[in-house]
Amino acid sequence: SAREREILTGLARGRTNRELAEELIVSEATVKTHVSNLLTKLGVRSRVQGVVLAYEAGVVRPGERGETSW
Repeated sequence: SAREREILTGLARGRTNRELAEELIVSEATVKTHVSNLLTKLGVRSRVQGVVLAYEAGVVRPGERGETSW
């Protein structure tokens, strides 16, 4: 989902669940749910693995700002 792409981009930029919740104006529990769903969809077990996959797939690029390109 679009929200999961925002979450993945935030994770790649080192944001905590709390920071993401504040930026996206949702609860921290909602962010945790999105992270869990995202990791399941990507078939990875950790946030770090998800971020590595995002960089390897070109979804997130170092120093990039703004929208992702899925």
